[in-house]
Amino acid sequence: MIISHCYKIKPNQEQIAKIDNWLELLRRHWNYALGQRLDWLNRTRCQIDRCSLISCPIREIPSKPDYHFQSAELKETKKLFPEYKEIYFEVQQNNLKRLDKSWQRWLVPDQTGKRFGRPRFKKTGKLRSFNFSRVNHPKAAVKFDGKQIIISRFGAIRVIVHRPIPDGFVIKTATITKKADGYYVSLSLEDKSVPSLIPTNNIKTAVGIDVGLKEFLTTNTGETVSVPNFYRKYQSNLARKQSKAARKEIGSNNWKKAQNKVAKLHQHIARQREGFHYKTAHKLVKEYDLIAVENLNIKGLARNTKLSKSIYDVAWGTFIEKLNAVAVKRGVHVIKVNPHNTSQNCSNCGQKVPKILSVRTHYCPKCGTVLDRDENAAINILNKALCEVGIILPACGGLDTGQPMIQETSEIWVQLSLF
Repeated sequence: MIISHCYKIKPNQEQIAKIDNWLELLRRHWNYALGQRLDWLNRTRCQIDRCSLISCPIREIPSKPDYHFQSAELKETKKLFPEYKEIYFEVQQNNLKRLDKSWQRWLVPDQTGKRFGRPRFKKTGKLRSFNFSRVNHPKAAVKFDGKQIIISRFGAIRVIVHRPIPDGFVIKTATITKKADGYYVSLSLEDKSVPSLIPTNNIKTAVGIDVGLKEFLTTNTGETVSVPNFYRKYQSNLARKQSKAARKEIGSNNWKKAQNKVAKLHQHIARQREGFHYKTAHKLVKEYDLIAVENLNIKGLARNTKLSKSIYDVAWGTFIEKLNAVAVKRGVHVIKVNPHNTSQNCSNCGQKVPKILSVRTHYCPKCGTVLDRDENAAINILNKALCEVGIILPACGGLDTGQPMIQETSEIWVQLSLF
């Protein structure tokens, strides 16, 4: 299992100047390597047996600038630009690896056929981190003794260790990042043991949750967690700071200070949201052995809708990712189900009851069930998840009690409650 711990570091002024210089040099190298790849792509666009109407090479086509080609050119780069000799070879290699990963995600579709956007040239200050591949290795450039990181070309940098390294975990990599309020180091920790999931037969408690904008989440038992609206609370303050920054001369010291204030406020909002997500995820994981959630298409929901700002503010997708990460450490099952008709179908009899978004109460004309819309959806989500796991079978399209049931094999079907 691999986890990451992020600590704030306290470099002195000389170390800060050197970190900023490395980030600027790596940014320039990123832009050069990306331009080299795009140039090669434009030169090789035309087919072998015909000429392209867009572009055609006027001289010999260079070799394909993949990661191995560009990594081999690093020695020549250091000869032409001596300032790059100060940066460790592995740091420059990791910078190229990150570019190559972005490049491959753009050109090669993933398993679902989706391709990501084209890698961008980075403006001044937009490359904010660099990575070391080894820590506490005899040949590693970085050492961590529990109180400070020691880099031979930087010296010792104090680390605010607000939580200790877990026993049995080995530090693999270190990433130094520049943020709005200072500098941080992220340590990647690895443990060979992987927590095993709770066996299906030992699942004693299960919950289905339906996320929304009226309530952040609603469980199948009717419990709710209210929407915090972190961005909405700071929206007017953020607009005021952005307006002040817009009136400054671009590139001046006052402009940089104003931009930093905007960045700090964004960081504060993001950290509040992250803390809320983790607290909610830990609470769910402590109480339940199986958690059922919807497999939502967040971008699709937020596209061309007046609710897009609210959808991105609650960040359902980020919450589900954190919930899954927390559940893995405890061996808890997190099941994603298809959200189709979870709000429309009756959780008791399975009858489809169409309703618009403004209708917040589910009433089934067939069986007379009256439930909150979100609670009804949460019960359907839980039923779908338990069916996928294979420990229940809904009777006649739904359950009489609205609770998950275990199916026993006999001449007569007998259903026993999990709770």
